[in-house]
Amino acid sequence: AAAPKAAAAAKYNGACGGGYSVVNSAQIGTKGTVFLTYSSATGKNCVVTVRTTPGTAVHMTASLGFASPTTTVSDTGYYTTYAGPVYLDARGLCVTWRGEISGEVAGKNGTNCGSLAANRR
Repeated sequence: AAAPKAAAAAKYNGACGGGYSVVNSAQIGTKGTVFLTYSSATGKNCVVTVRTTPGTAVHMTASLGFASPTTTVSDTGYYTTYAGPVYLDARGLCVTWRGEISGEVAGKNGTNCGSLAANRR
């Protein structure tokens, strides 16, 4: 028998590609998790929304943006496993990111602010 686990959570699925590491996440109730990842090589953030239990396609969204200038990229549709990835170069900026699964939403506003020092070589 499998060892008992804490509340089941979706795991990051690597959808953003090589070089991206999870820097933040938010649980979407029991339905899944939205992951914010970052690649220091490209300077880009990436968001993917992953269902805890894949199944029949449901409405899902992965979105990523920043406030000034107002910019948002999103992937919305009916998916069985995950929404995204969506990418945005937000070096030196705070990002707002969200995930939605069947009407339940999670995410954070103005987090993971890039440091100007990160742009120095």
